[in-house]
Amino acid sequence: MPEVWAGVDGGKVDHHCVVIDAEGRRLLSRRIANDETSLLELIADVTQLAEGRAVTWAVDLNAGGVALLLALLVNHDQKVVYLPGRTVHHAAATYRGEGKTDAKDAAIIADQARMRRDLQPLRLADDISTELRILTARRADLVADRTRQINRLRATMLEYFPALERAFDYSTTKAALILLTGYATPAAIRRAGAGRLEQWLRKRKARNAAAIASAAATAADAQHTTVSGEDLAARVVARLAKEVMVLDQEITDTDALIEERFRRHRHAEVITSLPGMGTLLGAEFLAFTGGDMAAFGSADRLAGVAGLAPAPRDSGRISGNLHRPRRYSRRLLRVFFLSALVSIRCCPASRAYYDRKRAEGKKHTQAVLALARRRLNVLWAMLRDARTYHAAPPATVAA
Repeated sequence: MPEVWAGVDGGKVDHHCVVIDAEGRRLLSRRIANDETSLLELIADVTQLAEGRAVTWAVDLNAGGVALLLALLVNHDQKVVYLPGRTVHHAAATYRGEGKTDAKDAAIIADQARMRRDLQPLRLADDISTELRILTARRADLVADRTRQINRLRATMLEYFPALERAFDYSTTKAALILLTGYATPAAIRRAGAGRLEQWLRKRKARNAAAIASAAATAADAQHTTVSGEDLAARVVARLAKEVMVLDQEITDTDALIEERFRRHRHAEVITSLPGMGTLLGAEFLAFTGGDMAAFGSADRLAGVAGLAPAPRDSGRISGNLHRPRRYSRRLLRVFFLSALVSIRCCPASRAYYDRKRAEGKKHTQAVLALARRRLNVLWAMLRDARTYHAAPPATVAA
């Protein structure tokens, strides 16, 4: 029996849905509010319009504004496929007209779903993976905010107190941040002296108080000139230092939430048994994949999504020309790349593979990527068989 395809161009406030039949004829075109009542009416109308024919829903988003729609479709046993927005954008160039509307985009989504046979049914992530996606996204924002604040702090200090700016690594030294909340000018540090600074830092439980106080006093002795705007800049620096420490605490709290939820996932033990794959990287992996390897079909497909499968660039008499793909998940690539880097230091098998690739003439990054690809296959097999990692015993040579 012929199918019916419903393409949905997702939005924040409204969606647009276009339904077509097997010949591409438009059966319905409607804008729908992004609320449960309107979406349930749409599902009922499309089901009635299909008159017993199978319905395939296609969306250009798999999270965000369409989350409610996806949940309703899954709850009503509807088949859903996903077309990335970039794919829809490039496909639009093959359709007549240069105009862009939500209705046109929804029609293109429906028509692409009708013609293509390589689209996998969309599976919603389990509850824990969904929570990990929210938490890891929040953590990434916090880390970016922290980096931005530290950069602003250092840039402000450089304008009036360069000696103190270069005295500490403010991204790793909390005691230096504590110092800035109370003493951020050369004159203030000189008046206090190294002894009082040390006592002041110790009361606030700063580590290495003596070394920090000594370094700050040395920096203050190196500058006796007062720069214009120094007092205001020092107040800004003190506020920035406090904000960085608040962000540090938020990151710590978020890490605890991530670990607690990750440990409850059914794949947690398997994932962390792979050398180099810790809690945070494992949580990132689950957040992206949803914990369901069946959604990718094969390890090769997952490698392609992660950017670890080379793409051919052959033309004419040129063959075997492989390049890094342009479209891939940088988030997923980061997980496998960083875990491979760590495994080189802690896993003899990974180190041996890396050294072999280096001996073959590959550069460091190329060798790490090759190792990451190999480890992806291993992790895939581990999750498929629900087995933890066990290092292979060293090969023995017969006498």
